[in-house]
Amino acid sequence: MLCRLGQAATMYAISSSIDDYDAFARFYDLFYGQRSEDVAMYLDFAQAGDGAILELGCGTGRILLPLARASYHTTGLDISAEMLARARKRLEAARLAHLVTLVQGDMARFVLSERFALAILSANTFMHCHDTREQLACLNCVRQHLISGGRLIVDLSHPDMQMLSEADGRLMSDEAVLDPDTGHTIQRFIQRRLDMANQMQYVTFIIDEIAMDGTVRRMLFPFRLRFVFRFEMELLLRLAGFSLEALYGSYQMEPFEDHCERMIFVARRD
Repeated sequence: MLCRLGQAATMYAISSSIDDYDAFARFYDLFYGQRSEDVAMYLDFAQAGDGAILELGCGTGRILLPLARASYHTTGLDISAEMLARARKRLEAARLAHLVTLVQGDMARFVLSERFALAILSANTFMHCHDTREQLACLNCVRQHLISGGRLIVDLSHPDMQMLSEADGRLMSDEAVLDPDTGHTIQRFIQRRLDMANQMQYVTFIIDEIAMDGTVRRMLFPFRLRFVFRFEMELLLRLAGFSLEALYGSYQMEPFEDHCERMIFVARRD
């Protein structure tokens, strides 16, 4: 297969299996590493919690790093060994690794010896639980690892009917970015398909890595996201033994209203 980028160039296509987060890890920070709009909120909750913190689905350490910089002792759990390796590298470079414990594990099935004052499921992480059984298993695991009165924060997209209706297989694209490690240009395309009956989005990231000689390496990263509605989430929390303390519609902790893009649940272990 040939691709023309000024001149004809060979394109190599590589597909990953569904939900293969290891394979995507090297690109994660290029697209999400600079995101910081939620960090101040988590720092505020960390200060109010006055104890150890657990982040589930911690990825490459986007939130772990500012928490460690603020001297909070944090445990980051992720299923991807490669994501954790990149988090470890970032923490070591900042000389903060002594404040953070990194654990490879499934957020619906984990056992840790420590108990926490605050647990975080940031930026749609909970949507990687793909059915009610996994959702409740995750919430029950979290509850067992919180101290009495400990808090859980779950940050989810507020399901938008128009956006969901656009998940029809059309191809969207980001601006190209430069990979500082290789000097290659990275172009991402996103394809989404909706299974409304199962509240599931099937998403594929199509990554074109363009070398300086024009060679294009195309990689496909398919994964699934289970979208959740407000009262469904409230019921899940109640079934898992939490009481809902607050629901916010933004990272500035504004009241949740119809137009809000986020649903930020703050739940307490009774």
